[in-house]
Amino acid sequence: MSWSEILIVAVVALIVVGPKDLPGMFRELGKFTAKAKRMARDFSRAMEDAADGAGVADVQKTFQAAVNPAKAAADSASKAVKDAVDFDAFDDDTETGKLAQKRKAETEAARARVEAVKAANAAAAAQGQAFAKAAEEPAAPEADETAAPAAAPEPETPPKKASDA
Repeated sequence: MSWSEILIVAVVALIVVGPKDLPGMFRELGKFTAKAKRMARDFSRAMEDAADGAGVADVQKTFQAAVNPAKAAADSASKAVKDAVDFDAFDDDTETGKLAQKRKAETEAARARVEAVKAANAAAAAQGQAFAKAAEEPAAPEADETAAPAAAPEPETPPKKASDA
């Protein structure tokens, strides 16, 4: 409704109901509106509960998986990897359980080696950066350039021979 329509309805309501009973009528109208909203919300909630009970959520997930196959493939792959790495799912007394425990230990050892290599690489990178930074800095001068230069030695004159005199 536009503002002009609302104004016309308000004027007609004022004329029909009268100024004395108009606040009571608006109060009743508000109660009726709140009751209608509550009933609509309850109906919507009941329909959602019925849909959940009928398995609509599973159908919706299947439909979404069909619509977006890349995401579905990624989800199934990540679930498969998670299930494959879960070594605790096996009984320790069976051969499979023993193999699972062995692979779990190997996996943990491999992860520890990877972390050690990462730490060594980080240390080497830091050392390389330090060397590169040191190479970029200008070398310190060997002599102090601000000091007065040393007096140059005077050239020696060869001694005169007795025959020259």
